[in-house]
Amino acid sequence: MRKLIMKMSLSVDGFVGGPNGEKDWVFKSSDEQSLAWLLGHTREAGLIIMGSKSFQTIAPYWPTAAHPLAAPMNEIPKAVFTKKGYAGINLPNPEKSPAIASWNEARIFNGDLAETIRKLKAEPGKPVVAIAGGGFMRSLIATGLIDEYVLVTHPVILGSGEPIFTSLPKPLDLKLTDVKAFPKGIVVRTYQPA
Repeated sequence: MRKLIMKMSLSVDGFVGGPNGEKDWVFKSSDEQSLAWLLGHTREAGLIIMGSKSFQTIAPYWPTAAHPLAAPMNEIPKAVFTKKGYAGINLPNPEKSPAIASWNEARIFNGDLAETIRKLKAEPGKPVVAIAGGGFMRSLIATGLIDEYVLVTHPVILGSGEPIFTSLPKPLDLKLTDVKAFPKGIVVRTYQPA
């Protein structure tokens, strides 16, 4: 059985986005070492999962991006979760670009989230890594199926914004398994359910 890993960027005060969904603060504190860690962590994924809003936002960017993270983002299979139905996204000329084809061929799931996650975890392969989308992450946390929480804390206090650890039916006890700190202030904490 493969692991389900949630990777999420947070402000020091625990928000994943600003009051209007701003995420520009995530890139201000990156450095060569944190980027190398992110690249290595991303390459460990066998499947990248996200909600449909995040997918629609980032899918057009990655196929032509010059960012070092573009290669794994375009190569690793993706799955999209939606509650309202989703027809996918049609980026132009997939036959001319394997990167575009990888986004157009994302698996779409609109059934019971917990049941689908159990099935994905039962598939062979490298870990399932959840990225992006506060609403999707809150739903994923509520399933109780996350094996590892990778919380990337950026050196910024937003004051208000979008949290992900809200509306839990009971406290979620975690065990700290790893901490990494980077020169410009990013701290990565990895937790597993206690």
